[in-house]
Amino acid sequence: QVQLVESGGGLVQPGGSLRLSCAASGIIFSIKTMGWYRQAPGKQRELVAFITRSGSTDYAASVKGRFTISRDNAKNTMYLQMNSLKPEDTAVYYCNLVGGSLASWGQGTQVTVSS
Repeated sequence: QVQLVESGGGLVQPGGSLRLSCAASGIIFSIKTMGWYRQAPGKQRELVAFITRSGSTDYAASVKGRFTISRDNAKNTMYLQMNSLKPEDTAVYYCNLVGGSLASWGQGTQVTVSS
């Protein structure tokens, strides 16, 4: 059974930084394209960044140049470095597979950007 556990969220001022982590188990992590999603209050969940098995990455336009996705296959862990955070980045952030069947969603980690 696939299990995804997100961590690293918190309250940060505009312009600040956070690093999110996603620990995965129950899958052959190294061969999967993985992504970070977020859901803001009253909005649909959206994919903000993904990384392929070979390390290629892509980002939503709203976060490009500010967020960096990475992975450590030896640790079955994925990261999201978020810099220059804006209030509109406030959301619950989730990790999951990208493409095909998604795994069950984890609990997510709350990111709040506010002064």
